[in-house]
Amino acid sequence: MGDPVGQVRAPGLLNPLFRRIGTDAVLVPLHVRPEGLTEALRGLRQAMNLDGLLITVPHKAACLRFADEVGPAAALSGSTNAMRREPDGRWLAENFDGEGFVRGLRAAGYEPRGARVCQAGAGGAGSAIAVALLGAGADVAVWDRDRARADGLAGRLAARWPGRIAATKGPVAADIAVNATPMGMRPGDPLPFDPAGLAAGTVVADIVMKPRRTALLRAAEEAGLPVHYGEPTLTEQLPLYREFFRLGGSGAPAGPA
Repeated sequence: MGDPVGQVRAPGLLNPLFRRIGTDAVLVPLHVRPEGLTEALRGLRQAMNLDGLLITVPHKAACLRFADEVGPAAALSGSTNAMRREPDGRWLAENFDGEGFVRGLRAAGYEPRGARVCQAGAGGAGSAIAVALLGAGADVAVWDRDRARADGLAGRLAARWPGRIAATKGPVAADIAVNATPMGMRPGDPLPFDPAGLAAGTVVADIVMKPRRTALLRAAEEAGLPVHYGEPTLTEQLPLYREFFRLGGSGAPAGPA
């Protein structure tokens, strides 16, 4: 569920997984405008064969208020990208964006522990990524076009990780620079930051998956910097989704999924 949904990759990855493990389910994109979100979610909750939702921009923070129970990553980040119907009809919200991003970094050989990270974006995905990076041992500097949102995130997370997160006005010296905004999805989007101003060797990571080689990553490559694409942030979430939605490996559905 998002606005827009033309960029989403999850159906193309999860539907083959459903077939492979014998789960009788299908994931479809739902294009819901922000002004219709409340009505859409209230209606969808009445569909008894709807077992769960994946949430994308710009609904990750707004959807949290519809959950009956909130998992730890969703609570810390204030956003959700996955909601599951429980057997008693209650809805559980969690967020796997951050864990997926950290797993993707590590799979590519970039260890966040002890790293300095500067991050553009303190929205739904950005908040979850900041939480996971801090949990993985990184120090984080975050900024956002909405300065109050970045200040709020830094203040909230500093209570748990004192001295390790700060809100800034823009990029600072870092080992890893992250775009955790939707900027780059549409042709003509401005760069979330200028990689030419980063130090040699800084890894530039983008969570945007379509296009794969965003304008930011092209600019980073032209500046001679290593880059990290957006796709692993999703693909590394697949085992997390499988566990969260209780997807079995037999020919029968695994119950609520």
